[in-house]
Parts: sequence; structure tokens; C-alpha cells
Amino acid sequence: MSETNQLVATTRTNFGKGAARKLRAAGQTPAVVYGHGTDPAHIALETHPLSLIIRHANAVIELDIEGRKELVLVKDVQKDPVRQIIEHVDLLVVKKGETVEVEVPVHVTGESFSGTNALQELNTLRLSVPATSIPEHVEVSVEGLEEGAQILAGDVTLPKGATLLDAVEQLVVHVVTPRGTAADEAEEASEEEAAE
Repeated sequence: MSETNQLVATTRTNFGKGAARKLRAAGQTPAVVYGHGTDPAHIALETHPLSLIIRHANAVIELDIEGRKELVLVKDVQKDPVRQIIEHVDLLVVKKGETVEVEVPVHVTGESFSGTNALQELNTLRLSVPATSIPEHVEVSVEGLEEGAQILAGDVTLPKGATLLDAVEQLVVHVVTPRGTAADEAEEASEEEAAE
């Protein structure tokens, strides 16, 4: 489960590209907090601790905005495509006990049957989960699966309290034998001999 991280935020009063550039130069990242019918709050956060937190999908942060506590979910991160510097972060207000919709990464574990490959078709699953216990990922085991085996979204074991939002018949992983294996080549050679 994702842990709740804590950050201290300061309220921003200056806006625009110039103000944002000055903030980033001072080791701060501009962000906006919104949701639950509240007016959007424009804040600044320390860049380094924020960058460590957003490495994890669906990070939950307990913000201290000048003495006021706010639980937020990282909803969107804008980065400079070249320098990978965080330019702006959108934070969604969440309440303890509330469920949120998130995309959770799928991790494939295990080895499929010898001579086969497990191909991952879906990298994330959309789930509805309690805001304070968002899983970092869901695991799908392909241990010993043979060619033709398929794992659909509905087959994935979800964490307690999570509900699948994707279609249950969506293909997550399937097991195939790669083309050009020794068995294929032997088969092709015997077909060629038969043709001669």
C-alpha cells in the first residue's frame, strides 16, 4: 500500500511563467490543490522531497498548508520533456474513507513454461480504491503457464477494498511461443522435404 507522505506547502501569490521560473530556481515547484468543492489553492512545494514522492504511482501526500492539514492525491505531473524537471503538479483533495479512481501499474511475476514468452498487453488497471490505501501495483503471476494461456482483467487478484473499473474481459497477459524456435524450424524443414 502507498504510504502517506508529508510535505509543508506555502501559498503562492505570484503567478505566470516568470514567477514559476523563479520558484523552480529557488528549489520549489508550483502546484495547485483542488477538489471537494473548495476553491483551487495555489501552493509551492520543496522540489527534492516532492520528486522522491512522485516516483511512486498514485502518491498520497499530507500537506501542511500554513498550519492547515490537507490530504491530497498526486493527479498530474507536468515535466520538461528534455530536462525532466518538474514544472507543475496537480493535487486532488481526498478524505479518509473516500474511494478514488486510480490507474495502478501491473507487475508480471514468475516464468511461463519453458520456450514460451508472456506478453503484457495492459500496463495499468483502473481501480476504485480507498484513498488512504492505494496499492503501488497489482501482481499477475505467469508461473508455469503454457502457450495460449490468457489472463484477463477479471482474473487479476485485487487488494482488499479495490474494485475493477476496466472491462473484465480486457487482456492483461497472454503466453505465446516465439516464432523461429527450434520446433518451428524443424516443422518447416520437414514441410520443405515433403514439398520436394
